[in-house]
Amino acid sequence: MADMNTPASDSKPPRRARTPLPLPREVALLLQGGGALGSYQSGVYERLDELGVDVSWVAGISIGAVNAAIIAGNPPHRRISRLKKFWYTVSGGMPNVILPEIDHIREAAHLTAASVVAGFGVPGMFRPRLWPATLMPEGTPGAISFYDSSPLKETLDACVDWDLLNDGPVRLSVGAVEVETGNFAYWDTRGPGGNTRIDARHIMASGALPPGLSPVEIDGRWYWDGGIVSNTPLAHVLDHQTEDMLVFQVDLFPAEGPMPRQMTDVYSRMKDIQYSSRTRQVTDQYLRLRREHGAIKALLDRLPPELQRSEEAQALRQCLDQGSVNIVHLIYRTRNWESGAKDFEFSRSTMLDHWSQGREAVEEVMHKGDLIARNIVNGRSSSFDLDAPDHLKEKSA
Repeated sequence: MADMNTPASDSKPPRRARTPLPLPREVALLLQGGGALGSYQSGVYERLDELGVDVSWVAGISIGAVNAAIIAGNPPHRRISRLKKFWYTVSGGMPNVILPEIDHIREAAHLTAASVVAGFGVPGMFRPRLWPATLMPEGTPGAISFYDSSPLKETLDACVDWDLLNDGPVRLSVGAVEVETGNFAYWDTRGPGGNTRIDARHIMASGALPPGLSPVEIDGRWYWDGGIVSNTPLAHVLDHQTEDMLVFQVDLFPAEGPMPRQMTDVYSRMKDIQYSSRTRQVTDQYLRLRREHGAIKALLDRLPPELQRSEEAQALRQCLDQGSVNIVHLIYRTRNWESGAKDFEFSRSTMLDHWSQGREAVEEVMHKGDLIARNIVNGRSSSFDLDAPDHLKEKSA
């Protein structure tokens, strides 16, 4: 495992392993929102990079948008060091205390760390406002939020090359919701309606979760965290797929979980359900569409040549999906000691734990990589869910 005790230098590219999968031309990494849990996504990316899996498209919501911007906005040999720079900055408010693996001790430390964040904010991300919202003039940011997120802009500028992000080889998509209309908006550096020049405002808007953070203004419109509407960019990516694709969908809130036993469990489980965005349901819906499109294509191929050339048949072919898709779900599994505060607990020790879990999740998937590889080679569409360390469930179109 890579050394996570100190941020890595970006002066020398790391040695990469031989790619364990026959990769299609399009490899997408989809990053869900989840605040402090986002270091899990960085661990996932680090291990994929070490295995030689080159990502061509990153899409994110909230903290996923932050990680995605750092990946797209740096050359390959600098991405890991910049991810570590960000996560060491935001976890710098509390020391890396080594704790025994005893649940009630870890839970007490976890809740204490979350309380520190609530009271003092997160270095390089947000800080408490000086005056209560009730004392601020109506319509000002201070009247509609508890924290000031301006420190995040400086942190992003230090970690992201915005010109490379917009003009480089990796496509970036980030989502937010417009406050006044409630409509979801995506900014995409390779968008079908024209490329968007993404800067720190777009990333901050994607993560402006109310009432903690104020909305961000872009071109006269105000935006909040995209997780309010949908916490995963899966639908956006599949709607704009143009060729065979392998998708790594990184979810920070598991849809499935145990029955709560105490009040802290209730808050944690509620967030899991609220922000999981029913990714399996979305995946199943798209795979069902693939099956239907396959049946339509088979029927069109059996038509006489003159009917295949008809305007109606050609229009129908244009509606069919372009290429196969294999979706690999990498889902964060909540520790026994974590509560509903897990998404704003930014202690160094917890950050390192999440990062390690992300790396381990990739390892578990690659143990079953032969199943994914066969689908890629055969042009099939499937999803793979990592439900337990020894089980990989496949759903095929």
